[in-house]
Amino acid sequence: MATVFSADFGSGRQWIAGRSSAYPRMGPTNRSDHKLDYLSGAYCPDGVLAATRRPGSDLWDTNLLTTEGSPDAFQVVTGDTLSARVTLPTALGAWPAIWTWRDGGNEVDVFEYHPDNPDLLEVSNHVHGGYRYWHGGAAGISPGATVDLRTVFGRRSVDWYANGVPVYSDHRGVGAGWHAYLIVNLSVSDGTYHPRPPADGPGRLSWTCHSLSVDR
Repeated sequence: MATVFSADFGSGRQWIAGRSSAYPRMGPTNRSDHKLDYLSGAYCPDGVLAATRRPGSDLWDTNLLTTEGSPDAFQVVTGDTLSARVTLPTALGAWPAIWTWRDGGNEVDVFEYHPDNPDLLEVSNHVHGGYRYWHGGAAGISPGATVDLRTVFGRRSVDWYANGVPVYSDHRGVGAGWHAYLIVNLSVSDGTYHPRPPADGPGRLSWTCHSLSVDR
């Protein structure tokens, strides 16, 4: 395999900032998905994806980067392996994710995380079904931890790993002709399923994607 994509989160060729067809009307808000996001349109050259409180509102300015609509328009395809090193957030309400999207679906979640469930990684295949809420405390999953993630987008099975430990194999896969854009973002929970940031808490949330690459 060879590396066909290596993320530069400050690149306007690789990424579009602050717009995604995964959000109603391309954004900036997505209340229906229980998010307090207001997409900011900022790039993240240091790999730090952040959210800051909007004055006079319960919404937060949030970072979202996607390859959809970018000049390079990179897509992952069946058989690709995505690798990422991330540092998880610590503050309540932070909702980081790496995922895929195209044409209203084709979503595979490389990971989602909520600090109120400190040892839990969420992974899912919305293409053909399959998900796991994985308690990975023994593998180093905790608020503020740096974690090496790997996801193999197989035709018959999507396989997830964290710090070299198998997380889940769905035995469903994405099919032979699947392809989708990448999204890397930080959302803010609205309190429906996970606590929203406390009113007297920090005014800035963040997580770091130190590296992200795709091998083919």
